Amino acid sequence: MDEKVNQDKSLVVFHDKKIRRTWFKEEWYFSIVDVIEVLTESLNPTDYLKKLRKRDFDLGNYIGTNCPQVEMSTILGKIRNTLAGNTKDIFRIIQSIPSKNAEPFKQWLAQVGYERVQEIENPELAQKRMKELYKAKGYSDDWIEKRVRGIAIRGELTDEWKKRDINEDKEYSILTAEISKATFGMTPSEYMMFKGLKKENLRDHMDDLELIFTMLGEASTIRIARNKDAKGFVKNKEVAIEGGKVAGIARGELEKASGQSVVNPENYLDVSEKERRMRLKKDKSQISSTTNEL
Repeated sequence: MDEKVNQDKSLVVFHDKKIRRTWFKEEWYFSIVDVIEVLTESLNPTDYLKKLRKRDFDLGNYIGTNCPQVEMSTILGKIRNTLAGNTKDIFRIIQSIPSKNAEPFKQWLAQVGYERVQEIENPELAQKRMKELYKAKGYSDDWIEKRVRGIAIRGELTDEWKKRDINEDKEYSILTAEISKATFGMTPSEYMMFKGLKKENLRDHMDDLELIFTMLGEASTIRIARNKDAKGFVKNKEVAIEGGKVAGIARGELEKASGQSVVNPENYLDVSEKERRMRLKKDKSQISSTTNEL
């Protein structure tokens, strides 16, 4: 089958045509415009999609209801919100487009999606692929271990919230903001501004200590919620603040003892985490060498 996957997994290739995809809500989401281009061989797939949505009301309604705007890279490497769909959504779109590529594309999509089936059956494989992705982006093994552990704790927290009648994305965002505010003194959106980020993933731009205290805040929230058997949004908001305070107090103690702030404005937009870690190590080595000479 004429299909390839590039190293960082964010691009897949069908018949020499690149299709962007991103990991979103625990599954792959594909750029709908890229899929349209493959199916129709149109020179202007964006315009084709607009006309298709107007012509096919049911499809237009389906896309508007089910297909989110997610962050993907453009040809120029800039991050833009892009209309995307999961495997189920893409199959629905294929039904509305007469194309000679429809059947081979369905087979190709099923094969690409098989990755996810494997990962569901074998969670260790999902972790392995995630680690490979971060390594390709220039992160160190130490950072990756903490990031992956943080993702697992975050997943455990959202599962806990579901059990406790927290169902809306807006409520998830508010509770997350409360934990962050109590832990770091800033909401995630404020933290992103502090680090000079726009659409990037905040946690991908945290250093080791920031990740550790993020994990502590969320893990504490899980434990307190279970202990108090918190139900509903109001009670879980109180618990989120408590859980964040546990991490916030610990952060304050460390900052007091070390004389350094855990919260910092650095990001990994221009310099990779691994490279920055190596630079810091080199700088410390040089300072130590100079001190010894004195």
